[in-house]
Amino acid sequence: MQMETSKPVSKNVVLFITATSSFLTPLMGSAVNLALPALGKEFGMDAVTLAWVSTAYLLSAAAFLVPFGRIADIFGRKKVFLFGIATLTITSLFCGFAPSSGFLILFRVLQGLGGAMIFGTGVAILTSVYPKEERGKALGINTASVYLGLSAGPFLGGIITQYLGWRFVFFMNLPICLFIIAMVLWRLRGEWAGARGERVDILGSLVYALSITGFIYGLSHMPSALGGVLIGCGILGFMGFIIWELRAKSPVLDVRLFGLNRVFAMSNLAALINYAATFAVGFLVSLYLQYVKGLSPQFAGIVMISQPVVQAGFSPVSGRLSDRIEPRIVSSVGMGLSSLGLLLMAFVTRTTPLGLIILNLIVLGLGFALFSSPNTNAVMSSVEQRFYGVASGTLGTMRLVGNMLSMATVMLIFAIIIGKTQITSQTTEIFLRSMRVAFFLFSGVCAAGVVPSMVRGRVRNQPV
Repeated sequence: MQMETSKPVSKNVVLFITATSSFLTPLMGSAVNLALPALGKEFGMDAVTLAWVSTAYLLSAAAFLVPFGRIADIFGRKKVFLFGIATLTITSLFCGFAPSSGFLILFRVLQGLGGAMIFGTGVAILTSVYPKEERGKALGINTASVYLGLSAGPFLGGIITQYLGWRFVFFMNLPICLFIIAMVLWRLRGEWAGARGERVDILGSLVYALSITGFIYGLSHMPSALGGVLIGCGILGFMGFIIWELRAKSPVLDVRLFGLNRVFAMSNLAALINYAATFAVGFLVSLYLQYVKGLSPQFAGIVMISQPVVQAGFSPVSGRLSDRIEPRIVSSVGMGLSSLGLLLMAFVTRTTPLGLIILNLIVLGLGFALFSSPNTNAVMSSVEQRFYGVASGTLGTMRLVGNMLSMATVMLIFAIIIGKTQITSQTTEIFLRSMRVAFFLFSGVCAAGVVPSMVRGRVRNQPV
């Protein structure tokens, strides 16, 4: 069932609403990165705890994205999308009034639930109303909105942090959230529920959420024994989840898609690798510009705009290309450029000119723009309509798990090289050493990701 409505909904209205929501979440995330030093100073947070301000949101969203995508397929994607925006509105208010680092991290976990509802439904709704031959263009515009959010986030986050304080970084979400809620209630008529009538796999959802939480939380505690135990429990949980899902009549995630649909499987793997290698760039560069270069939050934000501006400009182009050329070709070129950009960042020192930093960020931006839209097009075009929510949720999970792996890798490197020490002007040398190790590692991982990107197969002969 594609849509239940007396009047067909305008594709442009759907694109506008989903693109606005796609602008909102990265705006918040990238703005928070610029506020981290101010946060750390007010609450006295060490480097590892500071990273949890970003990590807590990602972990929560990753754990619940697939379950919420499945719930949306059954009960309606519009309902879940709207509830997600409302949750994000309330939790942004809570974050802004957080009295301590512990409460802030807790509220970020709750924000992640709202993010999971949005990520698991927005692209699915967009895919439901656009035919296959126009899908790449629409997804490219939607992806450009993501990067516009990433562009505006550092700039606005830097200015707001410098002149109003870090709490207002969370408050700036409120008018956008309220605007989206109004638009959904006013213009988004009808409902999308491709799997209406099927059952929710509650046990499978719980096992999935607990497994992914244990695995990623364990990564953040490596190399301790506790970290190893949690990772082991997460892996065992995933094995049990797969066995359960193969037997379930109405699985939360039809794992057969990974075995029978090579395009779906390899595209998701490529996404996981790409995000794992690139997400921590914003976190590391923000700290580098403010701690090592001594830039103000506002100026650091202006420098960091260069990457997402390029991504926003080229994403619609790459989306349109993927309607004409096999997505694997465009995405693989993008993955290669991203690997080059990460390698260039590994040679950054205390004296590296800002112009060279900006050039490196532009290379990264171009690479990611060429990868993201075509890869999303490949995933969504490789499954049947009743799986759109699950496919969107799975791809979003790959993104968030990749983001978590990226942050967990940085936290592990920090724990080994920096330790439980605040980053200050006196500890910038060991921070630079940590940053170089991270970028060399990420470059190698991204280069390896070209392989699954290239071998995914053709999309043109896949069913709609």
